[in-house]
Amino acid sequence: MHFEVPDREFIEPLRHRTTRRQLLNQCGFGIGRIALATLLTGLGPHAAAVQTDRNPLDPQTPHRTGKAKSVIHLFMAGAPSQLDMFDYKETLIKHAGQPVPPEIIKDQRYAFIRPDAAMLPPQFTFKRCGQSGTHLSESLPHLAGVVDELTIIKSMHTDQFNHAPAQILMTTGFPQPGRPCMGAWVTYGLGSESDSLPAFVVLPSFKGTSGGAANWSSGFLPSIYQGVPFRSQGDPILNVSSPGGYDRRLQRESLDLIASLNREQFETVNDPEISSRIQAYETAFRMQSTAPELMDLSSESKETLQMYGAVPGTSSFANNCLLARRLVERGVRFVSLLHEGWDHHTNIKESVQEQCQLTDQPAAALIKDLKARGLLDQTLVVWGGEFGRTPMVQGGLGQSRSKPGRDHHPQSFCCWLAGGGVKSGVTVGRTDDIGFRVVEDPVHVHDMQATILHLLGLNHELLTFRFQGREFRLTDVGGKIVSKVLA
Repeated sequence: MHFEVPDREFIEPLRHRTTRRQLLNQCGFGIGRIALATLLTGLGPHAAAVQTDRNPLDPQTPHRTGKAKSVIHLFMAGAPSQLDMFDYKETLIKHAGQPVPPEIIKDQRYAFIRPDAAMLPPQFTFKRCGQSGTHLSESLPHLAGVVDELTIIKSMHTDQFNHAPAQILMTTGFPQPGRPCMGAWVTYGLGSESDSLPAFVVLPSFKGTSGGAANWSSGFLPSIYQGVPFRSQGDPILNVSSPGGYDRRLQRESLDLIASLNREQFETVNDPEISSRIQAYETAFRMQSTAPELMDLSSESKETLQMYGAVPGTSSFANNCLLARRLVERGVRFVSLLHEGWDHHTNIKESVQEQCQLTDQPAAALIKDLKARGLLDQTLVVWGGEFGRTPMVQGGLGQSRSKPGRDHHPQSFCCWLAGGGVKSGVTVGRTDDIGFRVVEDPVHVHDMQATILHLLGLNHELLTFRFQGREFRLTDVGGKIVSKVLA
């Protein structure tokens, strides 16, 4: 049997201009569309978004009825010292200045701690607070006023020792960049209840995080699910306002034309990024009306501004906490507040005090404000960093005595949750007498992620996306729900 070999002039243009998907899509008898539909099966709740140009952020039905509808993640990047804020240890006071017993730290490797490192006592006085009698440091006077709303987990642990991979693990479930972050997974699974604001908003303050944009990336999910960083003063996004002389009618006509061209391209290549592009243009257009009102904190009462310590027209963690409340009020699904100022290798007492002065009052005000407005039950607030700090002073017995600090400590750290279906006024987990290891109810980073998804009505094992031949999920191949935190 003889086959004609096509001319080179015919093959070269196809090789450079036609993708495999396009070729399948143009085959006779609908074979291309059938094949494409098969490939897209099982992509998850938004598989239809790849096949049509409907809004990928339309509200979705969760796997079960969740108590939380939105999340505010107060990410204290840099690793707050749990031993100076939440995890009170009398043994550290009794044996302050003495070397840690060798059997405790054997086989441990630290960047800045010698084998004869001394135990460092808590740098603040602790007292029991609220009806729950929860131990809190004097560095947290405002949080003490809402402690009965909190579930404090004292048994967190992680696999990562350095800031960037630990932060990325906390936000994406994997220590290297390239995976979707928690906010992206949540908006992929639930969509948004706002059509005029992004579903996932990022509010940075103080310093930039070591993990950078990986902490709000959509990874291999369509880019519509990535976080959108907002500025806390002026336009939330640069260039969201139209230039002078460009009226709204002309802009609407321009967007309609661009959308029609994008839809035509979508019908040809079925690329989900085209849907993302269409919706991004539409959201940006609607934000031009909603953003000025959103960002105008002067519309808040004097009492509310004072409660948060917020100052309109400035950039601060306090302003961001107030903005977070305003965002969830308007249907935003996930708000991430990134505040990195907690990496205290020296001078830990003054440094922790400085950060608590910036964050304690606004975080407590956020809880009180959400509760007063009837939003706390449906809003999950999560506070915590990427790992903890050591019970040993950084340096040897004769070092760092004037301004001591603590090194990175992945074996144990603390976080707290409030609202959104968690128990109030309880503590989960326990560490040993010096706070070195978890000895009761260990909670891995993946367990925390599984629990957050559960409170939103999402099953962490079913919320998957097929990429490079296998199903991926936020909790990788681990994770279990922390039932003790559930109301």
